[in-house]
Amino acid sequence: MKPLPSPPFVILLLLAVPLGFLDTATAEKPNVIVIMADDLGYGDVSCYGATSLKTPNIDRLSEEGVRFTNGYCSASTCTPTRYSLLTGTYAFRGERTGIAPPNAPAIIKPGTDTVASLLQRAGYTTAVIGKWHLGLGGEDGPDWNGDLKPGPLEIGFDTCFLLPTTNDRVPQVYVHDHRVPNLDPADPLWVGNKKPSPDHPTGLTHRETLKMDWSHGHNSTIHNGISRIGFYTGGHAARFRDEDLADKWVEKSVEFIEQNQNEPFFLFFSSHDIHVPRMPHERFQGKTSLGFRGDAIIELDWCVGELMKTLDRLNLAENTLVVFCSDNGPVLDDGYKDGAIEKIGDHRAAGQYSGGKYSVYEGGTRTPFITRWKGRIKPGVSDEVVCTIDLAASLAALTEQSLPKDFFLDSFNVIDALLGEDQAKGRDHLVQQDNGANGTYGLRAGKWKLHRYGKKTARNVVVETELANTQVPPFQLFNLEEDPAETTNVIGDHAEIASELKQQLDDIITQGRSRPESL
Repeated sequence: MKPLPSPPFVILLLLAVPLGFLDTATAEKPNVIVIMADDLGYGDVSCYGATSLKTPNIDRLSEEGVRFTNGYCSASTCTPTRYSLLTGTYAFRGERTGIAPPNAPAIIKPGTDTVASLLQRAGYTTAVIGKWHLGLGGEDGPDWNGDLKPGPLEIGFDTCFLLPTTNDRVPQVYVHDHRVPNLDPADPLWVGNKKPSPDHPTGLTHRETLKMDWSHGHNSTIHNGISRIGFYTGGHAARFRDEDLADKWVEKSVEFIEQNQNEPFFLFFSSHDIHVPRMPHERFQGKTSLGFRGDAIIELDWCVGELMKTLDRLNLAENTLVVFCSDNGPVLDDGYKDGAIEKIGDHRAAGQYSGGKYSVYEGGTRTPFITRWKGRIKPGVSDEVVCTIDLAASLAALTEQSLPKDFFLDSFNVIDALLGEDQAKGRDHLVQQDNGANGTYGLRAGKWKLHRYGKKTARNVVVETELANTQVPPFQLFNLEEDPAETTNVIGDHAEIASELKQQLDDIITQGRSRPESL
């Protein structure tokens, strides 16, 4: 028998072993940062083909990780995608999961398991920073001057710093945990759907004072020279400036990472860029040829860079899984005259795909999707189908947490695909929805894509103006391998395939779950 190696030699051997073969607990409990952009299209960043602007920080994530060509969100609007990401359940199964109004109560109820509560049980400290848009408070809605609960802290987050709704809806205040910070009791905050009395300036009554004009719908209460959806008064000391949102998200995220650098943490960095009103900080304005929409994209890229710098500075990059995604596809004119259409030039926000926000065409839900974990993920490109709804089951598998029977009904474990493992497989099917109220769905299964419409119009008026309100039949079938832009309906040539997909979609919707209970 050979003698055992001396202790110094053992140490040298350990130092030579790759990170992934060392401490199992460390390897399987990385920090997790999910960066969700807002309204970012497949073709909006340079690593996915954009040439009208450069996104070097997002490109770096791609170069150091896996860039997915078939990465999806589950819906083509914000609230349902965010609901599905956190709950691992298609939004059409929930109540009030369409685009949430300003005074919406908490949509995800206390007692609901979420990706945050899963990771809490695994020993993670959890935070959501940025846009929420999933409602706050009980059935009567938010108490803006009191405790805003239930909210994120009741469904698995240890802390939050939020834009409570979305910034084209009132109010323009932050929420820290359960309170609106800096609120003056002598100037209470009131939020409503009806115009208050006495008269307060709106986009209709004081349009000439606006620094960004509205094009449709966004003509109620004015704040910071921009009119919004809904009405509010008071809370002046608590109000923020649109231009400062990205800086605030980075500031609070860096604080959270620094405070939790010595223990596993989960950060949901929920950007508001590039949602309307697009009002990037002055240092980004005019930096692209695409107007404020393009400027907001490079502001988003800066945010990604600041998070990456923080990980590098704290030596956390090799123990942090970063997921970059978007809540839905692109939109140009979404209610404001910000030059998005006039300055689009040759830029293709959805890349080669049709449709965008509000649409079940590929452009509505196929978005940039990148994973990076330095030292663990081998850089490359993957064609596997992955979706934001799968983060719950995948992170549960990574951290060895079991999935409860009655939650995460549609979340699949695709962790091997997310980590770029050889021969790993993604999803074999995916349901895509619009805002939910229309009853319109898409079902992708392999190369086939079925559209089922609840209305007779399907095209997105604010992305493809030349195709606005195009009449469509109740069902369409596309071969994505031959026709990724979904231009030719082949349902007449493949009636049997269409019939099978119709039945599969109906089964998924009516059976109440698509994830096997054994998963």
